[in-house]
Amino acid sequence: MNPAYEPLRLHVPEPSGRPGCKTDFSYLHLSDAGTVRKPPIDVEPADTIDLARSLIRVLDDQGNALGEWAEDIPVDILRRGMRAMLKTRIYDNRMVVAQRQKKMSFYMQSLGEEAIGSAQALALNIDDMCFPTYRQQSILMARDVPLVDLICQLLSNERDPLKGRQLPIMYSVKDAGFFTISGNLATQFIQGVGWGMASAIKGDTKIASAWIGDGATAESDFHTALTFAHVYRAPVILNVVNNQWAISTFQAIAGGEATTFAGRGVGCGIASLRVDGNDFMAVYAASRWAAERARRNLGPALIEWVTYRAGPHSTSDDPSKYRPADDWSHFPLGDPIARLKQHMIRVGAWSEEEHAAVTAELEAQIIAAQKEAEQYGTLAGGQVPSAATMFEDVYKEMPEHLKRQRQQLGI
Repeated sequence: MNPAYEPLRLHVPEPSGRPGCKTDFSYLHLSDAGTVRKPPIDVEPADTIDLARSLIRVLDDQGNALGEWAEDIPVDILRRGMRAMLKTRIYDNRMVVAQRQKKMSFYMQSLGEEAIGSAQALALNIDDMCFPTYRQQSILMARDVPLVDLICQLLSNERDPLKGRQLPIMYSVKDAGFFTISGNLATQFIQGVGWGMASAIKGDTKIASAWIGDGATAESDFHTALTFAHVYRAPVILNVVNNQWAISTFQAIAGGEATTFAGRGVGCGIASLRVDGNDFMAVYAASRWAAERARRNLGPALIEWVTYRAGPHSTSDDPSKYRPADDWSHFPLGDPIARLKQHMIRVGAWSEEEHAAVTAELEAQIIAAQKEAEQYGTLAGGQVPSAATMFEDVYKEMPEHLKRQRQQLGI
């Protein structure tokens, strides 16, 4: 060993708080609402480096909409966004209870992240294709997908549209532009880029929207997707949901400590934004900007949505084992529903009375859908799709050997 040097050592990132400690969120590098510039649609990717390090925010702490990103969003969009977020949260709450009652095997809620999927779904066209990960059920709520179908998928019952072939919460709704969720994380990023490229090859006008979590950005699929998106200028929005935790691993382990996830996009030649994911208006404005860029053949955009996973990773997880129990109450970007509600009341587009009435209406709607779905069976009831369905949806025309196998099984 050369005495002129100290022994080499590795840096292992640590989270900003462990159980029993108070989290220090100063690592987030926040910007004040309304202070971050809005570039032209045709901006060069290299000229978005400042936008990849700052934080685009529209709503301030008093509910005022400030700055260049504060678009004149129609009141109808705000109201639809509020309903979608409320519906998502109520749905999540009831499905977690149903899982605890052993009516389904597994569930993953999106508590604290409802604005991201809701706002982007409303900013896109219905025929644009979303390639989600497993915490974007708010896209389905914003697009009014029938609740009974979704709940039957969770229950894996005889009316499950996926015939029991997918883990609960891994929906697939082609008519709503919601591509099949994959349990193999990060694959949807490549798929989204490929779908966007195919749309361009066909001369279509539909764009793709791909989703990934902060933890999965450490996988090679993420980097492959960025390369293809950059090289071919694929019409795609690349969404990175930085909710600070990948199961029990802090986002710094995936590379979010010394840089931002949005910064990786700029390094790959992709226009990139870092946005307050708990600000519905900022999410909507940034999504519209990125969608317009893609639709005008100006290339992809990568958006890092800074948010916080308020609940457990899944019903199999206990976050009290690895982080402070009161983290979300101290998260500086607040609750997305409360923030939009404050703004809408301020501009006269909402009220406390309407909020309570809509909450009650949506809860009744979800309870009714759950009761109807449970008539077709739950996990404990044994009402599952027929074994004959294993032969379906494999080939366009069933080959003779499968027909014989089905006959041998007597189904």
